[in-house]
Amino acid sequence: MEFTVNLPLFAAALCLICSAVSAVLPEKAARRLCLALCGLVAIAFGLLLAYGLSSDAATTYRMGHYPHPWGNELFFGTLEPLLLCVFATVMLLCLLGGGSHLENDLEQGKRRYYYVMCELVLSSLIALCCTNDVFTGYVFIEISTVASCGLLMIRQLGRTTLASIRYLIFSLIGSGLFLLGLILLYAVTGHLLMPDLSRAIGTLWESGQYRSVLLTSICLVTVGLAVKGGLFPFHFWMPDTYGYATPASGGILSGLVSKGYIFFLLRVIFRVFGTEVFYKSGVSNVLFVLGAIGVIVGSVSAARETDVARMIAYSSASQIGYIFMGFGLSPQLGVLASVFHILTHAITKPPLFLSAAQIARIAGGRDRKLWLGAGHKNRLAGLTFTACALSMIGIPLTMGFVSKYRFGLAAFDNPKLIVPTLIVLAVSTILNTWYFMRVVIRLYTPASGPDGPRVRMREQRPFAVAAIAFLCMNIGFGVAAKPVVTLIEHGLILLKEAL
Repeated sequence: MEFTVNLPLFAAALCLICSAVSAVLPEKAARRLCLALCGLVAIAFGLLLAYGLSSDAATTYRMGHYPHPWGNELFFGTLEPLLLCVFATVMLLCLLGGGSHLENDLEQGKRRYYYVMCELVLSSLIALCCTNDVFTGYVFIEISTVASCGLLMIRQLGRTTLASIRYLIFSLIGSGLFLLGLILLYAVTGHLLMPDLSRAIGTLWESGQYRSVLLTSICLVTVGLAVKGGLFPFHFWMPDTYGYATPASGGILSGLVSKGYIFFLLRVIFRVFGTEVFYKSGVSNVLFVLGAIGVIVGSVSAARETDVARMIAYSSASQIGYIFMGFGLSPQLGVLASVFHILTHAITKPPLFLSAAQIARIAGGRDRKLWLGAGHKNRLAGLTFTACALSMIGIPLTMGFVSKYRFGLAAFDNPKLIVPTLIVLAVSTILNTWYFMRVVIRLYTPASGPDGPRVRMREQRPFAVAAIAFLCMNIGFGVAAKPVVTLIEHGLILLKEAL
């Protein structure tokens, strides 16, 4: 076995070790350690992706000396390294771009603990994307929940404390439902490893035994992870959670944490229930309906907001709806579109939060009415916000265009859902254009008074590095979408067949 296949375990363990070390380091040292860790994890999974492409096969990594059903395993093909490489890069850029806000928003003496939470979130993302054991997934779901609450409430505002409590309540409901589903599955199968569960569930489904128990467990697991992912109508924690967190936290929570839960659900669908059982159960139809409603409701709520940060947060609820709608369309093109949109949202949403914070700083607030001409005062932030807004709308050459095109293509994979899918795409695009472009137009409408001082790039170098990197990733993935789509398609095949 080549050394490369050890990288997921080493990366997760290193994140946990660094979280303990960061708690006792000086603040600057903790920050450097966290940034270095994100870079190392991104490189490690880049190497693992190259290994997966060269071997053209998935890998099951046994942890320790004990085989299943007593031991624990990791599973990864090409899709998991791709996502984790992007996730680690996005976290690195969020910490870089939001560094100045962290210094202002967090009390001195507490900043080191912020990096502890980031490292725990990164370890949880690795585990959720690679574990082959559903109970291990549950453990890291809880770690991610606690760390996410820490990222939110470490900013000492009344609204963040209230938002963290609301987020914790919804998260615990989701975790509890998920755990109840696992208990039912273990009761009727006696397994926790995904391949063993899949074989046992397939046998029980074909024989008709415990059909009601299996349907109940599918519902509980799906709803539990959907609550944590922010699917309508469980999205009401999003506006305050994303809108009042420090900008780096808003980017991490919206772009990464929710995607970890959603991708873990995808792995459970493919590797535990099996696509045949899951789509025959009818739960996929519910996901489509709730996802489609979530797209519209999130867009309407965003259009009604004057606070730009909360507007972006409601937009996240709409984008989550796209992902679940794709899950409901089909296990082929629909899921493919959803996975690409996970990447789109992870790369596009964090720079929106970061650039909005930079603009709000110079405009004097987050209300869009104050942003008149602010795009001329901070040209880089204005350009970043505009480009990412165009991506969310779905303008060609951006990742957002590819996502919407793939969802439209996926609609034809399910003839019964062609019309509602296209209607949802059209209405949401109109609404996206309305609420994003009115902010962009205001950014570049000259103010009646003096322009005031301009923020130059050298005065915001960390943000400039992050913004340029995000824009390059967005345009690069948008222009060169075909190889990325092919890679996702191949990864989904490995996810399903390597059982």
